[in-house]
Amino acid sequence: MYTSFARPARCLLALSGAVLLVTPAQAQGPAQSPKPGTVTEGKDGEVIVTTTAQKRFENIQDVPLAVQVVTPAQLEAQGVHHFQDLERVMPSLVIRPADHPVNTNVSMRGVGTFAYAIGVESSVAVTVDGAPVAFLARAINDLPDVAMIEALRGPQSTLYGKAASAGLIKIMTTQPTNELHIRANARLTADHEFAEQLSLTGPLTDTLGYVVTGGYTYWDGNVRNRFDGRRLGGRDTFTTRGKLRWRPRPELTFTLSGNYIDGSTAAARPFVRLAPTARLHNEPDLTAAVVLPGVTAGPGNQTVAYNARSGTDYHGSGALLRSEIDLGAVSLLGLTNYDRFKLYDYLDFDDTAARPRRGNVREVGAFDSRLFTQEVRLLSRDDAAFRYALGLYYADTGFDRPFQRGPAFALSHLHATAGSRQLAGFGQIDWQVVPKLTATAGGRVQNERVRYTFADLLAAERHPEATSRFAGHDSDDAATYRLGLSYQAARDLMAFASYATGYKGQAYDLSTGFDQKRADGGPIRPERSRDEEVGIRSQWLERHLTLNTTFFDTQYRDLQAQTVEFFPDGSYLNRLTNVGKLVTRGVEVEASARPSGAVTLSANATYLNARYLSFPAAPCFPLQTAAQGCVGTPRRQDLAGERLAQAPTWRFDASGEYAPALGHDRRGVIQAAWRYQGAMSYAPRDPQLFQRAYHVADVSLGLRDETRHWEGAVFLDNVFDQRHYASLVNVANNFGNQTATAALLPRDFRRYGGVRIGLSF
Repeated sequence: MYTSFARPARCLLALSGAVLLVTPAQAQGPAQSPKPGTVTEGKDGEVIVTTTAQKRFENIQDVPLAVQVVTPAQLEAQGVHHFQDLERVMPSLVIRPADHPVNTNVSMRGVGTFAYAIGVESSVAVTVDGAPVAFLARAINDLPDVAMIEALRGPQSTLYGKAASAGLIKIMTTQPTNELHIRANARLTADHEFAEQLSLTGPLTDTLGYVVTGGYTYWDGNVRNRFDGRRLGGRDTFTTRGKLRWRPRPELTFTLSGNYIDGSTAAARPFVRLAPTARLHNEPDLTAAVVLPGVTAGPGNQTVAYNARSGTDYHGSGALLRSEIDLGAVSLLGLTNYDRFKLYDYLDFDDTAARPRRGNVREVGAFDSRLFTQEVRLLSRDDAAFRYALGLYYADTGFDRPFQRGPAFALSHLHATAGSRQLAGFGQIDWQVVPKLTATAGGRVQNERVRYTFADLLAAERHPEATSRFAGHDSDDAATYRLGLSYQAARDLMAFASYATGYKGQAYDLSTGFDQKRADGGPIRPERSRDEEVGIRSQWLERHLTLNTTFFDTQYRDLQAQTVEFFPDGSYLNRLTNVGKLVTRGVEVEASARPSGAVTLSANATYLNARYLSFPAAPCFPLQTAAQGCVGTPRRQDLAGERLAQAPTWRFDASGEYAPALGHDRRGVIQAAWRYQGAMSYAPRDPQLFQRAYHVADVSLGLRDETRHWEGAVFLDNVFDQRHYASLVNVANNFGNQTATAALLPRDFRRYGGVRIGLSF
């Protein structure tokens, strides 16, 4: 690992132990006084899960939306410790990592945004404690102090704004408590991972409470660099968060939180396919034996030969003030948020140890983001027959991106900035028209102004007389809405239907190749979606069995997508464009059961049919021939009818726990988790980027006390050693247009085991 950090605070976390390992079922229950991320026990051991999917606290079984809630116990039981692992427990979610987090693609129901240009938001938004993150890289980290995670599937633009046209991931962190609680956990694996977390929460006075959390993770990766012997593919991260909650009067509460993160990654892309005749940049003497010494390409390859750093260094901090005023019939909520994040990225672009100037290519750059948001909500009582949530939202974001690549080929040297200012008003009404029947109507209107600067420093060096600096701005007005009906047929049976529209704002294509033509063209068009859903929420056998099903049909117009145009000399240009139309249809099922106090079961499944309806000028993939549909000048292909990338037809996950009583106030803990992903492609039609179907099973065996104050377990992940790839990259253009495919390996590419221990009191 590369690291330049000295973190004495890590030593203070060495006493941590493992979080409680229980997977609760979801059930209704009596009225609660909920807080963000509430999970409480009802009668007969049933578990009541409270969600804020509609910006008010509700039992998840009463919410007429496609929403899945995951608790810390479920995350720990299935080995989810990092944002990228969330797809293990959310089958509608696919996360495609990249050489650094900025290029990570998060897809919900097959739809996401993969873009290099700064200022282009993901179609799947992320919020932390109700406040949005500036861009996904800020969220692609460990999950050290999670209280609950909610996945809202389908367009959520009405309540959550322009970056939620395909869905939303809501992360709620630990909240202050009225009594002292200490929770600590540690994890150690046989493949050199060490992680520890510590959380303290409690009162300072009768009116002042606090939370202090910290976490440190070190893993040196699962790839070996033959050039210098280092291990790559891992990460080194320190995170901390603090909160103060002041309640001077019963109706008035202020919660101030601050966070800090500091870390690094060491990326690696081993070759899983490489033609024997491949030559770096088509140079006759730059054979694989010369530029990849000690590396044998193949499906199980875990070695690279890098003579330049690939990875990131990053640090960031933020503050959030939550102001709550209870006015009796209504309440007022304010969220004031500021965040700053900086990431330095490095890449051995040619993926080799080539030394000559004609072969060696490196990338060096930085991302600097800042975000300020202010939101104010007026909320009616949660138990009223006529409920409403009204709000105003303001956001100002800014990005700065210096970048350089060279010196041999695919040259680039630029400095770009992007920014936006957004004003919005939103509201939603839920009206119980007659007993058991509730109508929902919501809307959002907004104005956004986007701005940019771009300096092509490479062009300025080569052609000082030509225009190489650009600047511009634009604005756009938009409106989205949601309509719905829900019917409570019985105490434990609810059906709903909804129609919603989504929107993601316009953006500039600020990447290599930006010129006067792009400047004159202005920003690419906004992305729009419309979604139809029908769902059933049900519980059976005295609420020991929960079964929820959602049918959806969503169409997108002008989806913003990153494409790449390759040239015969090995160079390429990234381009941000609008896909004509696409549709995603399917079924989602979530089930959980607690047949006894010692047994807990859960299962989730997604069937997805996601296809392009219109994409007549899609770029060709490397090595694509006219017979494969690559025609014209410039060369293009028509993807109408083709399945979306990163959209497998089937995904499943299932987990179970058996905790028998052993006497002396102790219980054994046996846990098993299994997930299946159907075949998919990381780029339409490209046979080199095809990921076959696979399944992964994890098991653990442990011991805990009856009150769950301590626990220890040994675990084994990927029991059957099923190899699969987190991402595939076609780099044939770097190797004389010969087959060359590199892969990013997931954490569980190979079987590994470890131990986790913990305390909670």
